[in-house]
Amino acid sequence: MNRVILEHYPASKLPDELRKGIAPSASVKVTVEEEATRPVGRGQLLELMRNAQANAPGTSLDEAVARVRALRDEWED
Repeated sequence: MNRVILEHYPASKLPDELRKGIAPSASVKVTVEEEATRPVGRGQLLELMRNAQANAPGTSLDEAVARVRALRDEWED
């Protein structure tokens, strides 16, 4: 998780929606923290995989499976 902390930041540089109720001449402490991402559910994961497969150039699923099997067989001999 990323976090940025700015101390003694001029309130006058804050966006309007953050500056409400604060004097423009004030000095503030600004903390920005990235929200934790939620784990991907099964349905969302399947949709991501389908989208990746549909937009992947070049190799079909059957071709990829054939390559993996050939590599596996190569090591079993």
